Amino acid sequence: MDRIESRPKTTIHTNKQWSWKFPIHRDIRWARPLESHNNTKNDNYKFSHRYNKYLHAIAAACLSIVTTTPTLASDVGGISATANPIANSSGSVTNQAIQVLQGPYITNTYGNGIQCQGATLNFTPYVTGTGNFKRPFEHTYMDPVYDVHDADDNGQIDNPGNVLYYVPTRTGQQDGYNLSAGFSATWSKPLDKELQKQCKEAAAANIALMEQTVSNKRLDFELARLKNCGELMKAGIMFHQSSPYYAVCADVVLVNPPNTLPDHAHTITPNPPTPVVTGDASSLKTISIGNNP
Repeated sequence: MDRIESRPKTTIHTNKQWSWKFPIHRDIRWARPLESHNNTKNDNYKFSHRYNKYLHAIAAACLSIVTTTPTLASDVGGISATANPIANSSGSVTNQAIQVLQGPYITNTYGNGIQCQGATLNFTPYVTGTGNFKRPFEHTYMDPVYDVHDADDNGQIDNPGNVLYYVPTRTGQQDGYNLSAGFSATWSKPLDKELQKQCKEAAAANIALMEQTVSNKRLDFELARLKNCGELMKAGIMFHQSSPYYAVCADVVLVNPPNTLPDHAHTITPNPPTPVVTGDASSLKTISIGNNP
């Protein structure tokens, strides 16, 4: 026959004979067998597993191991060991961009409203530079090492804030410079070839017209120069040879108009006298007939 018993406090036990577990609930009224399990040394209530002897002692030993205060290396022999990790992180990001603005096509103007666009090639070199620096520049800084000695082992530092010595530590500070060079190129070309051809033809015709106009103006100038220089030369007026304007009329030549004789002189030889006939051979000339040897 089983009996029901109540216990006033939590006990460590297990109600299964084949497991090693620690319950987390308090014992309440429950049915227990009257059969003894030979565990009567530390427990008057006969319900525990007969092989689970000295569980209370084992649990206390485990708890003592877990709660044991560790001995720090810094407290052994009065040696001051300071762990002072320092992590410095710094960085900089420099974004450089070269902006290429796509402008309109190159437009050629030929006058009379003629404008033609052609292929455009843009070549843009560039040089950029950056510099990063910090002042004042320091290679190292002095990192203090504090006295953590505890002579009386009371858990309190004997001389809090006392600096034993300083350790030089690198700052990692450095200057940075960057120089970049390059170029950008763009090429643009109109797609309507027929209109480009017509525009070029119109430009060529307009150029020919302007050249002919210039030639006409040149011809008018030369004719006016020839006429004025000729009239002045006929009047006996001309530039002196030492004058800078002598070359204006230097190539103008005066000639006689058609059907007009220039001024000239003739030499008149009088006719020989008529020979007197005397009737003898004295008035005859010597005449040779044939070839003389």
